[in-house]
Amino acid sequence: MFSLRTAALGLGLALAATTVHADSWTLDGGASKLAFGSIKFNDTGEVHSFSSIDGTVAEDGSVTLGIDLSSVETNIDIRNERMVEHVFKNAPRASISAQIDMAAMEAVAVGDSTVMEVEGNLDLLGVEVPMYGDMFVMRLTENKVMVTTDSMMFLSTADAEIDPAVDKLMELASLPNIVRAVPVTLRLMFDADGASG
Repeated sequence: MFSLRTAALGLGLALAATTVHADSWTLDGGASKLAFGSIKFNDTGEVHSFSSIDGTVAEDGSVTLGIDLSSVETNIDIRNERMVEHVFKNAPRASISAQIDMAAMEAVAVGDSTVMEVEGNLDLLGVEVPMYGDMFVMRLTENKVMVTTDSMMFLSTADAEIDPAVDKLMELASLPNIVRAVPVTLRLMFDADGASG
């Protein structure tokens, strides 16, 4: 969930790949997905996600991605409530920001794809966590770009400074352990705004 910023950055690079000029690009939240996993009892894995994410890439290459923290979906209502209260401290949003070279990807044509290493920063509860990873970028049409994680990414709960909150979740659920490396996957779909070309 936290490597979203990396995805946003990769998305911005992908958007730059189009030869169509657009003042900005907007995330299609309904077609996009940010998922993360948790592992308890050492061998029991579960998949969670956020149902509300948004983002833009500006003409100057500024990338922003937002996560509605209250939209966390763990498939158990009480766990959703505990995540919002104890992990996210009832904060409304997390954000990702990055700056990309909008001219760097102009050679990528419709139907082509590339894999790139990208970097970004996640702001979660005022803690900035730098992240990087390989992103698969594909230009679907002149005005639509898809970015997905090309390999598994992991977020350290220690780096995000949420270990005490994870301890609290363990206590409330009477769990012996929760693994502190969080796997994250992303699928981001961006549409060009005001495209011409």
